[in-house]
Amino acid sequence: MRIPLLAGNWKMHKTGEEAAAYVRDFLPRVNGLAGIEIALCPPFTALGIVGEAVRGSAVALGAQDVFWEESGAFTGEVSPGMLVAAGCRYVIIGHSERRQYFGETDEMVNRKVLAALSRALRPIVCVGESLAERERGETEAVVARQVRAAFRQVAPEAAGEMVIAYEPIWAIGTGRNATGAEANRVIGLIRQEVAKLYPEHTGVPDRLRIQYGGSVKAENIAEFMSQPEIDGALVGGASLDPAGFATLCRVSAEAAGRRGS
Repeated sequence: MRIPLLAGNWKMHKTGEEAAAYVRDFLPRVNGLAGIEIALCPPFTALGIVGEAVRGSAVALGAQDVFWEESGAFTGEVSPGMLVAAGCRYVIIGHSERRQYFGETDEMVNRKVLAALSRALRPIVCVGESLAERERGETEAVVARQVRAAFRQVAPEAAGEMVIAYEPIWAIGTGRNATGAEANRVIGLIRQEVAKLYPEHTGVPDRLRIQYGGSVKAENIAEFMSQPEIDGALVGGASLDPAGFATLCRVSAEAAGRRGS
């Protein structure tokens, strides 16, 4: 059975001091939660502080991006080895904001995926269509292309350990979200696409966790978590408040328990 992953993407929010205060508030609120996994993805400047604060807890540390080289003259970039040294277990790759504002291509996403896997980091690969693509009926084609590119040259044993986050771009930070049924449909198609990539390894799509993301909050998370194909959520704005994110995690754990019973 796949264990749902709730990952909080703080984006460009919180100083080190603010991040430390968050974790002190958050950890007691989620202590003892069963049936889900939780990860916090702070900005690079707070990775060390959050990593130390969650050490020994059930909460994992994730980063928001990574570069594909281990070292060199790449001003401003952070390598997979640096993330591992900071205590990271996960790394978000290919978020729509990276694709939109920083020109990340499918090829760049794949290079980052392979680099992360080479250091045993688990990529959370973001895929999703724009509003224009959705209105043109291109959702399936766009998402399938992004999935195929991300998994290029990924060995079967590593593929099943990855995470995909289906984040329709039109739902990110807009207050709009896909219905649970629609998100489940697309995520089911993603799993089928991965199955096509590994036809001789049927366990890969069965192990692969696929999240939903896009205006997820405590009030609607149960709808998504009740769907059989959805394995958690990549949460943006709703993860910035420790009490609010803890509530979202508790609701998710309860929904996951009902689904598994």
